[in-house]
Amino acid sequence: MGFLRFFASVLLLIAVIAAIYDGTRALERKGAEFTVTSLDEQWLKLAPVSHKNAQNAVRRYSHPLVWDVLIQRLLIVPTWAAFGTLGLLAAYLGRRRRRINVFVN
Repeated sequence: MGFLRFFASVLLLIAVIAAIYDGTRALERKGAEFTVTSLDEQWLKLAPVSHKNAQNAVRRYSHPLVWDVLIQRLLIVPTWAAFGTLGLLAAYLGRRRRRINVFVN
């Protein structure tokens, strides 16, 4: 359980960093609207080779439409929303449960 709480804090930290990144991009353009960075854009910026390798592997070992339809739709999600959701889910699963004392008379 401790690992899940640590993992949740790392995921939530990544979500906050991604939200700050999107916010500062809007502020530097003075009056531009808030734009979000999708998971696909972030992945291409940080590791373009692994993005290409993952795309080729999915297309090779499954139907090509799996990447084009299913995975591309998942990668459109904003980075902060995806990591925030995963972080909240990990925090919920790793929460400390309240101990219930059962007394039998």
